[in-house]
Amino acid sequence: MSKETALALLIGAAAGGSLGLLFRRQPRLQRRRRHRQRPLDPPETQLRAWMEEVPQGWLLLNGDNRIAGLNPRAELLLELEDSSLGLRGEPFALLDHSDELLHLVNLARDKGLPQRCSWPLRSSNLDVRVMPGDDGWVAVVLQGRNPLESQLERQEEWVSDVAHELKTPLTALRLVGDSLALKADGRQAVLVQRLQRELERLQVLVSDLLDLSRLDNTPFTDETPQAVVDPAALIQRVWSTLEPLASERGVQLKVGAAEHPSGEGSDLAAIDPARFHQALLNLLDNALRYSPDQATIDVEIRARNRWCMVSVRDHGPGLSDTDLERMFQRFYRGDPARARSPRSGSGLGLAIVQQIALSQGGMVRASNHPDGGALLELLVPRAA
Repeated sequence: MSKETALALLIGAAAGGSLGLLFRRQPRLQRRRRHRQRPLDPPETQLRAWMEEVPQGWLLLNGDNRIAGLNPRAELLLELEDSSLGLRGEPFALLDHSDELLHLVNLARDKGLPQRCSWPLRSSNLDVRVMPGDDGWVAVVLQGRNPLESQLERQEEWVSDVAHELKTPLTALRLVGDSLALKADGRQAVLVQRLQRELERLQVLVSDLLDLSRLDNTPFTDETPQAVVDPAALIQRVWSTLEPLASERGVQLKVGAAEHPSGEGSDLAAIDPARFHQALLNLLDNALRYSPDQATIDVEIRARNRWCMVSVRDHGPGLSDTDLERMFQRFYRGDPARARSPRSGSGLGLAIVQQIALSQGGMVRASNHPDGGALLELLVPRAA
């Protein structure tokens, strides 16, 4: 050991060992530098080996919709009898004779957005996710449906069929109830009014179930009906439907919109007007249900990037952790004690809002406002 090194160690010991610690750390720092110099991207052969082992099937398509590769899982899901090596370079239409999935591939490439659908095969259906990439490349990810998913799908179809069959007799029963109400008096009148309320609730439930069934089978595509809609004007029309109920409890609507230079049309939405009306009606009805008497429902409209966002805030008790987790599930109802209105809903209103948003290429989300109350934000595509 040289004199200079010995002197440095002595000084370090006298100073509390800090210099000695620096000397001891130097090899560790050198090891860290060597670790940082290692490549962060795995070799292409390793990536391909991992992709071969994933539980989903995948196909890679080039810009001409020719098959550039597929893994063994895809070969199994597609029930291919021959080796998949013979498919390399073949057109994708060789596998999809209906051209429905090919249309979805082209749609994903043109819009630059992932698409989802079902691919019927001889013995089963596959869930398909089409993901666009650069230079026209597209990845088609395949996943088989397990028996539970198939059972849930059949259950949804059954519920839809039952709801459709109930629609006509319920309409007839409501007409009978209206006729009885004209002749009933005393206790009979009270019973008939109760009958009318229950029939109305059942009719709303059946209507909501049918709406959900239609929305489930209406994915967002280029053919989805859209128009340029002014949310502020539409909200006023929606509120005119709810205003008689709101005025009984002194609840008022307050609508605010962000300021934009004239001619920009920044707050306009590109959406099916009828579906937008239905979504806003459900959001405002939900806010009214949980608003205290003499309160306001605050609605704000503003543009955010490519979205037109409508925020609906009530001044009620807010959302519990369970509400935040389950409020968009079908038939979920929050704690009845938190509701400020005696009216009971079907438990499908917010589930319908979510399905409308998805079917129109948008989304809906919920949170608690920092100043109290629930905040629901509906984001839909913004008009150009």
